[in-house]
Amino acid sequence: MAAVDIKKGLAGVVVDYTAVSKVNPDTNSLLYRGYPVQELAAKCSFEEVAYLLWNGELPNETQLAEFTARERAGRALDPVVKSVVDTLPTTAHPMDVCRTATSVLGARHELAEDSSPEANMKKAIDLWAAMPAVVAYDQRRRRGQDAVEPREDLDYSANFLWMTFGEDPVDEVVEAFNVSMILYAEHSFNASTFTARVVTSTLSDLHSAVTAAIGALKGPLHGGANEAVMHTFDEIGIRSEESLEEAATRARAWMEDALAQKKKVMGFGHRVYKHGDSRVPTMKAALDKMIAHYGRPELLGLYNGLEQAMDEAKAIKPNLDYPAGPTYHLMGFDTQTFTPLFVASRITGWTAHIMEQVASNSLIRPLSEYNGPEERHVP
Repeated sequence: MAAVDIKKGLAGVVVDYTAVSKVNPDTNSLLYRGYPVQELAAKCSFEEVAYLLWNGELPNETQLAEFTARERAGRALDPVVKSVVDTLPTTAHPMDVCRTATSVLGARHELAEDSSPEANMKKAIDLWAAMPAVVAYDQRRRRGQDAVEPREDLDYSANFLWMTFGEDPVDEVVEAFNVSMILYAEHSFNASTFTARVVTSTLSDLHSAVTAAIGALKGPLHGGANEAVMHTFDEIGIRSEESLEEAATRARAWMEDALAQKKKVMGFGHRVYKHGDSRVPTMKAALDKMIAHYGRPELLGLYNGLEQAMDEAKAIKPNLDYPAGPTYHLMGFDTQTFTPLFVASRITGWTAHIMEQVASNSLIRPLSEYNGPEERHVP
């Protein structure tokens, strides 16, 4: 039998075209519809980026106003979804809540079985608008707090923070949160996006595809890494009275010990980027602003110590999850909520790919090479 070239994890396999995003190898930049993501994060709102991902171009003022009005009209927490969430134990991971809420929203949508371009666009906007209420309420209920009603006078990022904490968000925090939402929005055929496209290729509905994508994103090798980064910080120990240098020294020692024991340290390395994740400098700048805003230099010490030790030992650079985790921590989000924040952002990218898959569909069904027992018979 001829040897078969097995591509474990589909590494290096090109399965389709996409016009949604790419990594430009010449500039090491992640491009959304051709625009470098760092430029979008510096100059655009998350609403503008969502519009871009779904429509291919940035909106003009009229288009943005109409689009924003549609999103704001769908922000309220569906009472039925709230009642279902309330039946879930607080021991369940918040990603389980996102997955369940998405299923309920899909089953209740008036266009549930309609996969026309118009229906899918409406379902995408509706789901994107609804998810912050789910994520915010789930964190609040775990703290014994009531839901906070949305505000139509706030943009997407500011309203998300308002619904989570019930306080007028500070401009610097809104800006950093907006940056994180843009950076997390899309990343080509990653594991969860590919999962969504596989489900879509069977001609299943948009909400089913997003539900499956959430399941893929829950894994620590994909979306759960931002939580794992914070768990690492907690294991080292966050000491508010410590100087930057003292924290860095302890972090370096922790990393050297972890590498000596061959532990997998989350938040570093990326299959696509060979010279460092192009999103990290933008997210790190947002983290630096949050550290200055909250007066928490010890977190920068932990960050620098781990990064330097990993670079010296393995020459492996951080990925987006590494600065995002401590940024969300400083904002006041519970660690388990970090990946649901990723969900709220990536709904835009997932659904852009779902709509692209529907437009030029072919059932995704790879082959496998059997290596079990040869044919045998029951005695």
